[in-house]
Amino acid sequence: MSTSEMMELHRTIGHLRQCVGSLRSLYGDASAVRRLANDVDRLGIDASDLDESPPRLAHPVPEAERVAVPEGPYDHTLWQGADDEGVGGHPHER
Repeated sequence: MSTSEMMELHRTIGHLRQCVGSLRSLYGDASAVRRLANDVDRLGIDASDLDESPPRLAHPVPEAERVAVPEGPYDHTLWQGADDEGVGGHPHER
């Protein structure tokens, strides 16, 4: 996650803590409120763990499967005789 995403996550967890605190003042020590408080605590712990570990790709692409895409324009002869699907094609000789 980017730094702004992590800041937003921590801000949101803080807001959840405030909401659960408000619920606790309304409902007291109800089991549902305790579970919510536990869930918010776990979210805070997981967010802190993410802060301490570097991000990595969820599904890394092996080097052998990577395809280099050139920056320059394509050779127009590659598309000679090809139709644009749904557009009706280009006028060309067959």
